[in-house]
Amino acid sequence: MFREERGLLLAALVRRFGDLDLAEEATSEAIEAALVHWPAEGVPPKPGAWLMTTARRKAVDRLRRDQAYAARLAVLQVEADRAAPAPPSDGGLPDERLQLFFTCAHPALPAEDRTALTLRCLAGLTTPEVARAFLVPSATMGKRIVRAKNRIRAAGIPFRVPSADELPGRLPGVLQVVYSIFTEGYAASSGPDLQRLDVAEEAIRLARILRRLLPAEREVAGLLALMLLIHARRDARTGPDGDLVLLDDQNRDRWDAEMIAEGTALVEAALTGGPPGLYGVQAAIAALHNEAEDVASTDWPQIVGLYDVLRGLAPSPVVELNRAVAVAMKDGPAAGLALLDELAEEPRLREYSPFPAARADLLVRLGRHPEAADAYREALALAGTEPERAHLRRRLTECAKP
Repeated sequence: MFREERGLLLAALVRRFGDLDLAEEATSEAIEAALVHWPAEGVPPKPGAWLMTTARRKAVDRLRRDQAYAARLAVLQVEADRAAPAPPSDGGLPDERLQLFFTCAHPALPAEDRTALTLRCLAGLTTPEVARAFLVPSATMGKRIVRAKNRIRAAGIPFRVPSADELPGRLPGVLQVVYSIFTEGYAASSGPDLQRLDVAEEAIRLARILRRLLPAEREVAGLLALMLLIHARRDARTGPDGDLVLLDDQNRDRWDAEMIAEGTALVEAALTGGPPGLYGVQAAIAALHNEAEDVASTDWPQIVGLYDVLRGLAPSPVVELNRAVAVAMKDGPAAGLALLDELAEEPRLREYSPFPAARADLLVRLGRHPEAADAYREALALAGTEPERAHLRRRLTECAKP
């Protein structure tokens, strides 16, 4: 409940006081107060309202203690009010968190900094979780988040809802944030569980709001399609004990057919009317996986072709890794392994467990078990969740069998 309410609290306080640090401190203090009072007094009938009232009081108390701080915030508020456009006829964005998502996607901030800041402060991800999304060390990400906050303060960037003509320019940053939230829910960076379903479903909810707000934006349709098509497999991705079940072994009858149908329809919307976009292409790949009866009958040539398109739109080591796995399914494990070996010196893959795990799987298929065991050990050392580690330990044990 704290995780869900935190984003609402923070967004409301930033909108009210115009200062991210103040909002973060008041939000944390309100949650701390709840942890003190609720065990003794019981959870209130409306816990969200209790937290909101407490957080506002904490913020006001802090302002009263620091008159200079209050005066500076007053100036910022006046500037924000002068710059704010008239509210849209539909009442603006339907969720305060999305309002703040767009605000933190301000073009004055470097793309990676604004996404990192939004993930940490608004989506409630920890600094290590954000670092995993960017494939960088936690210390590096911590500095990046602090730098983004300082830049907002120094530049006097107002916290306000962008005008209608500004929204398209801010949209890619917001989509990246929403998808990063979903990624953490789909494949948790740490902990006892493989998935954080509540986090994934929150990202889907936010994407649905964006879709209603911007129905003509094909990439919004593409992102929602991608998340629905992936999330449709959620029940089949783990066994009764929470163990990881790979795509090859999943019971496809457990996939959510209604969600797949909705996602597939959105893929058509995303790929119609112009050049393909980043999320539309990824959604098309997910749709091909979902429509196949099994892994063997999957249209791997078309998937490789879509990865070729994707690497032109947004080249990255992870795209190359996924393409190499698809090539292995199309042309054989030796072809895929050769492509993976070309990525061996890529710094962003050195701390990414799926990379050595993919190499290990291909080495097993080639009968090179000692090398596969070494790769599984490397992946095991990098894996973040217990289901991933348990799966890799099983694979490692299988490699050691005569």
